Amino acid sequence: QVQLVESGGGSVQVGGSLTLSCTISGNTAKIMYMGWFRRTTSETEREGVASVYLPYPYKYYSTSVEGRFTISHHSATLTLEMNNVKPEDTATYFCAAGSGKGWFRDYALGRRNYDTWGQGTQVTVSR
Repeated sequence: QVQLVESGGGSVQVGGSLTLSCTISGNTAKIMYMGWFRRTTSETEREGVASVYLPYPYKYYSTSVEGRFTISHHSATLTLEMNNVKPEDTATYFCAAGSGKGWFRDYALGRRNYDTWGQGTQVTVSR
């Protein structure tokens, strides 16, 4: 089994930066995708924010964060660098791992394609 533990959440002002980390452990041999998802208090579903396809590694971003957020994977850590944050970035952020082999952005950011999740870390953006 794979275990994921997020860290780095907190409060940040509009326009500021924050970096989230996810520590990956366990049997990681079958992981194909690693991603970051978020859920706001007004939504019940998790939105795909950024994802990386590990074998190559292609990166995918939602239109709401592209150009501001950067996903990186190195060894047993997945990070999400958040720059120029906005109030709408306020959410609980989850790290996720998937073993599927689909392609393209819709697959990479689809929450149903991930089967292991962390517990989440809160990010609050204030004015």
